[in-house]
Amino acid sequence: MEIRRFGIGQRRPDGPPGTHNVQGAVIDAGPHGVVAELALARHATIEVHSNPNTTWFVVIEGGGFVTVGLERTRVFAGEAVLWPAGVPHGASTELSEMRAIVVEFPPVELVLGPGAAILDAAVLGPGSVVSPGSLAGPGSVAPADGHLVDERPAPYDPRHGEPR
Repeated sequence: MEIRRFGIGQRRPDGPPGTHNVQGAVIDAGPHGVVAELALARHATIEVHSNPNTTWFVVIEGGGFVTVGLERTRVFAGEAVLWPAGVPHGASTELSEMRAIVVEFPPVELVLGPGAAILDAAVLGPGSVVSPGSLAGPGSVAPADGHLVDERPAPYDPRHGEPR
């Protein structure tokens, strides 16, 4: 069993240049990606920047704002935001704090070699072993087209049990 510590006492100042009031702790890093925790204090900013990795910003506590491209919206605990590779993105808080788990995936070519493509997880299934030669060629995956959705859950009513 392997246990990784993160959170209070493990965090260090983190983020691209211009970032302030943000601390982070890397949980795991390797050739297949990075998993880290970020803690944004009140009035924090992760400066808008881009990187070559596809990244999920998973809000686990509090809330704030995220920017993807030219869009900016509020996010709350229980929401995950996709930061596509190469697209400018950032995050900030005003009067609240926000904690997030950040999961970065490097371009598949860096992990599996040139000409590799991502296959649907349903095809591979959990625990599958993939070799570069077994993957489809370049251009086999359609480019994604999406945007931020500004849908909020209904106000919490304790009579209905756990919030959705």
